Amino acid sequence: MKTFFGWFFISLFAIGSAFLFRSASAEVSDVQTIGQVVGSHIDEEILYLSSNSTIYADNGQIVAEIPSEGGINRSYLPFEQVPETVVHAFVATEDRRFFQHLGFDASGMARALITNVSSGEIDQGASTITQQMVRNIFLDHSQTYQRKVSELLYAHELEQRFSKEEILELYLNSIYFGNHAYGIEAASQLYFSEHAEQLSLAQVAFLTSIPNNPTVYDPFTAIENTNKRKEWVLQKMKEEGYINEVEFGDAISETIELHRSSLRNLYPDYTDFVKHEFLELIQATEGYDEEAAQERLNELFKKGIRIETALEPSRQHALKESFYHELPADVEGASIVVRNDDRRIVAISHGREYESGNFMLAVNSFRPHGSAFKPLIDFAPYFEETGTSIDQVVNANPSETCTQEERDKRTLGCVANYNDVLPGSVTLREAFKHSYNIPAQQLLDTVGIEEAIAYLEPFHFKKMHDEPRDISLALGTLDVSVYEMVQAYQTFAHDGLFTPARAITGVYDEHLQLLYQWPDQEEKQVWSKETNDKIRTLMSEVVQSGTGREIRLSTNGYIGGKTGTTNDYRDLTFSGMTDRYTATVWVGRDTGYVEELSPNRPAMNIWEAAVR
Repeated sequence: MKTFFGWFFISLFAIGSAFLFRSASAEVSDVQTIGQVVGSHIDEEILYLSSNSTIYADNGQIVAEIPSEGGINRSYLPFEQVPETVVHAFVATEDRRFFQHLGFDASGMARALITNVSSGEIDQGASTITQQMVRNIFLDHSQTYQRKVSELLYAHELEQRFSKEEILELYLNSIYFGNHAYGIEAASQLYFSEHAEQLSLAQVAFLTSIPNNPTVYDPFTAIENTNKRKEWVLQKMKEEGYINEVEFGDAISETIELHRSSLRNLYPDYTDFVKHEFLELIQATEGYDEEAAQERLNELFKKGIRIETALEPSRQHALKESFYHELPADVEGASIVVRNDDRRIVAISHGREYESGNFMLAVNSFRPHGSAFKPLIDFAPYFEETGTSIDQVVNANPSETCTQEERDKRTLGCVANYNDVLPGSVTLREAFKHSYNIPAQQLLDTVGIEEAIAYLEPFHFKKMHDEPRDISLALGTLDVSVYEMVQAYQTFAHDGLFTPARAITGVYDEHLQLLYQWPDQEEKQVWSKETNDKIRTLMSEVVQSGTGREIRLSTNGYIGGKTGTTNDYRDLTFSGMTDRYTATVWVGRDTGYVEELSPNRPAMNIWEAAVR
């Protein structure tokens, strides 16, 4: 009896509400207040559904989809892009009088009333598409009369504020298709790896079956149930006149084959860096601290933003493949490639087996780069301060009076050259090409450590202020990241001018309105053009006849760089550039050494693949 009166009340309320909402005069203040309250709630909350954000490569390819908070997978589909068969399938099965009613179906409620009174339970709710959409967005799914009353209020108010097409659009993007997929487009891609517009009639009916009970009709665990309900959906579509007998028969006989897909993340090395850079972009643009910027980033990712980047997919692929080709499984490596003409980061690798969320070696790992650091700390400051020719003669032999303690401490003039060679008097050209250590120390000592470091301030080497500032810096002992090195080296591609290279070219909202873009920055003249030209000449000779002579690139343009090897072969590095690209590569083990790899020159081989 309680159930009977409950449903009787709801039926009377529905009929009364229809009349009152349409006809009540200004004097009926209570009803108006209800409408105003509900309407206000709708205005505040309904008009946005969280959607996947996307990251685009330079060629317009979607390379990553980012679910909103809570792992909700939704690719929002405007109504004009929803296939007609999808609309017909849901109207036929969920609300055949959708285009006639005012938000609730009185006749349907009457039928449900009879059924529920007979069973003594609330088995049927007679919910329209509008009411279901209300539950999905505003309310819960509890089977209570209080919730049903609220549902009716919301449904009626929605029908006053939105067209049927707008309501269907919200509905078809809000319904749950199981396995974290919300909306018809996400479901289509999840289960068939196709866009909704590509679905066959049978596939549409199959997907329409799932929301009724995503657990019972889960295609991955109970496809027999889903197929059985698919036939019921097709029968309803035929009864409503949406398909004919031939279409029905063809769809019934079509075999459903699942082609499961997950959210795309084709190049996690690069896309994780993009998220990292986006956080910095928000901080730089909005003035937020890191915590506030992270909150803002999470908020934006709920809204289906579009991040456009400079990623070159073919170069990214070649770079990653080179790590598998050149490095054994127990050796780490990292690399970043910058396009010179627009200072854009086009490829990144954090090592062989990188997965999204892992430690980003190219950004967050700090290791010495050995002689690859010498152009920055020794030679460029020396040329800048003295204007000396690259053919100036210097002594490259350690002092014969050095004690063992001085050798161990790498005291000025007491450090050994590679393989303990004693070249005697050499030009700076030869000293650079063969990475002799004694001349490097002499150059830094002549300039002064603090003066040389001052030249590097624009590059913001994070560890520069954390480590001892002594003559050992001349040998590249400072812990630096691949990211820092490639940023510093790209000045040599721009006549000594520096502005940071970026991956993100623009961030847009769902309407393609620009939200964020790196502001233009004034170029900083780090080195004079004369100094820069000298370094470029020296780096070119490294590749032609020095420590980098194993590099073989088929190009008539510029090629130059600098090798780096740290004590006992703990690290192997190479930084350099062509006319088109600048790149840095680091190779090493977390613990231990890589001396056995040195003859194979993996860092140079990876660099060559990166800029080819």
